[in-house]
Amino acid sequence: MKVIHTDEIIKNVREMCIEANLSLTDDVKGRILGAGEKEESLLGKRILGQLKENLEIAEQEQIPICQDTGMAVVFLDIGQDVHIDGIGIADAVNEGVRQGYRDGYLRKSVVGDPLLRENTKDNTPAIIHYNIVDGDTLEITVAPKGFGSENMSRIIMLKPADGIEGVKQAVLETVRLAGPNACPPMVVGIGIGGDFEKCALLAKKALVRNLDTPSPLSHIRELEKELLQEINTTGLGPGGLGGRITALGLNIETYPTHIAGLPVAVNICCHVNRHVKRIL
Repeated sequence: MKVIHTDEIIKNVREMCIEANLSLTDDVKGRILGAGEKEESLLGKRILGQLKENLEIAEQEQIPICQDTGMAVVFLDIGQDVHIDGIGIADAVNEGVRQGYRDGYLRKSVVGDPLLRENTKDNTPAIIHYNIVDGDTLEITVAPKGFGSENMSRIIMLKPADGIEGVKQAVLETVRLAGPNACPPMVVGIGIGGDFEKCALLAKKALVRNLDTPSPLSHIRELEKELLQEINTTGLGPGGLGGRITALGLNIETYPTHIAGLPVAVNICCHVNRHVKRIL
């Protein structure tokens, strides 16, 4: 049995919160850089050029890519042969977030009560998703999520008879409703199946999957391609000011569901699709 002390979790989560806010993964960065070559609108090209410059400045100056440094979403894939030693694992994750947002001079955006709205002043608590898996490793994914795009996300409880066309319509309608509010070019994560909360989690997990890694399921892989093409014909474009590149990428995750349902969740992220993954 592998023993991982929570001091190691705190250290890594701290570093990951800072890293995720200062630089993007290669797949997301590559899509932004490549978008400028595909965009046909002169204004769209200029906006994409500004996004490229913004990424370069953030990395060179070690400052956040976006002023909204997000609410920390943390996925923990915990091997069943791992023993966590020290404080509670949730306490460790939150301490890592606390230190990361403090030491990285990142904006603290979390309020302790959704109605009273008093800022917690350290960006905690994080949203933590636990998953027990085979093996003796702990995989941590930190994904700071800004709320301009999060607010544009939706869950749609379709009927089975709505089928694949209903799914397409739900996704495209969500993108159109989001418009410029989601800071396009966006990344679209889609969850299909499960139930009300499961499809939302699938959509969130879809956002942290490498954009250059299509679904292993052939019919879902085709749907990913088709939906991305459809979104990029809406004319919304970079910044919502018109153009060809409305979305940089689109990933779909699925799960079995009930005979009477077809849940669909669309979790939209702006072009600053931040996430960092480490294995302990």
